[in-house]
Amino acid sequence: MSKEILIHIQASDRRVAIIEDGKIDDFFIEVERYQPILGNIYKGKVESILPSINGAFVDIGQERNGFLYLTDAISPLMEEEISGPRKFLEKLFHSKSSKDNPQDPQEGSKDNPKEHPKEGHERHDRRHHHHEHNKPAPLTKGQEILVQVVKEPFGNKGARLTTHISLPGRFVVYMPYDKQGGVSRKIDDLDERHRLRDVLKEFTFARTGGFIVRTASLKQGKGELVRDAKFLSKIWHRIKKLSDEKKAPALIYKEYDLVWKVVRDLLTDNVDRLFIDSEEDFHKMRKFVNTLIGRHMVGKIHLYKDPVPLFQAKNVSHELEKIYDPKVFLKSGAYIVIEPTEALTVVDVNSGKFKVKASPEDAAFMVNMEAAPEIARQLRLRDLGGIIVIDFIDMGRDDHKRKVIAALEDALSKDHSKTEVNRISPLGLVEMTRARTGKTIESMTFEPCPYCDGRGKVRIV
Repeated sequence: MSKEILIHIQASDRRVAIIEDGKIDDFFIEVERYQPILGNIYKGKVESILPSINGAFVDIGQERNGFLYLTDAISPLMEEEISGPRKFLEKLFHSKSSKDNPQDPQEGSKDNPKEHPKEGHERHDRRHHHHEHNKPAPLTKGQEILVQVVKEPFGNKGARLTTHISLPGRFVVYMPYDKQGGVSRKIDDLDERHRLRDVLKEFTFARTGGFIVRTASLKQGKGELVRDAKFLSKIWHRIKKLSDEKKAPALIYKEYDLVWKVVRDLLTDNVDRLFIDSEEDFHKMRKFVNTLIGRHMVGKIHLYKDPVPLFQAKNVSHELEKIYDPKVFLKSGAYIVIEPTEALTVVDVNSGKFKVKASPEDAAFMVNMEAAPEIARQLRLRDLGGIIVIDFIDMGRDDHKRKVIAALEDALSKDHSKTEVNRISPLGLVEMTRARTGKTIESMTFEPCPYCDGRGKVRIV
């Protein structure tokens, strides 16, 4: 299987396409007019506390205050702990709250450039609503705390924040406030997991926190992992030093831009070539890769100079235009319809021009089996998140239903965002969720029509 990374850079945006066997497998975009803040670390100031919704609003210097669940602020970096001598670590690791919220040290998380940082963030998403509201708030109004953005502002909502900081490297993720560590659950070889846990025990240079070993560390030597961990530890020391000097609200650490996140998270041994059409970024990237990864990976990076645009030369432009269409046609003549709404995304599977001599049950099964992996691919390409409802063609046989769900889950397993899939309901619907951390591809490249106000229809009478 061949795999290429294409990076197209221009003044207004940066686009990255991942090509596997000549087909677009993933797509990322970063536009100049919208600067992402996902992964950024801020010194913020608590503006208000609302125990009724188990949250607090924190001024981080953005247009809207960020939202912090109180259960995500069990051990925040307090103002006095920023500016004075620190007994913070002792309180952090021996507090009752750390006993109330144990984390399985055997479990890591998935890797993701699109919604990075991913390791260490998804583990907080589901627990907020199960906490008791009568517990005392761990924050006070006016308090200064160190927070990280785990979800971009969306609509009228501000950014989602956490005090559980995580710094991603190429091979490990450093969590300075979370003592437990572990190995990514995607590494399922038991011998390799034991080896990596043994390597983790040698990370004694980090006096605080813990590490999660990422999937990319599979078969990597101890030296590479130690070098990566030490690099992250130095970044944390700079963050702590800067937080001493800055007054809230202030940006303390800015996450890498799209190009560098792709290098960090996606430029792996199974990538054959990386093409980039900016000479300036080409030279920067080679130096970055040589420092972060090693000289052996530099040879995979190529500068694209031809007059024909990179995406056009690689037959990517036409395919990318399709991700904005509501209809996606399959090879068999069947098609799926994707309609995002404010509350959820609806996906409808239709037989279309599908013609095969088979019973209605078998025909429905064949269409659904073809549609399932394409639905997973389209969700990834369009970066659709939240609640997703899929209306497969009705099937009567339970074994067919199980196989369709298995095909969908298998295709979703390569998704960098966390997904959960329920079984097919009696109405033939599949309810699933996909973690949403930023804006969709469509929302960054389109704006509502001023004539129809975004309805997609113009009234003529």
